[in-house]
Amino acid sequence: MREASSGCAELDEILALAREAGMLITLDGQIGREKYQSIAGSLASFERFAEALRMAVAA
Repeated sequence: MREASSGCAELDEILALAREAGMLITLDGQIGREKYQSIAGSLASFERFAEALRMAVAA
């Protein structure tokens, strides 16, 4: 179970980077514990997200 919660924390961090970059994250639905989400944004926000992700991985 520890691995699942660790993976969930990592996903939350990635989604936070996307939000901070200006991307919109919507919850499309949820079946049990499984969430279905969509991420949308401009090309500029995607570039900001990619740069933030590169910096987070390098740290």
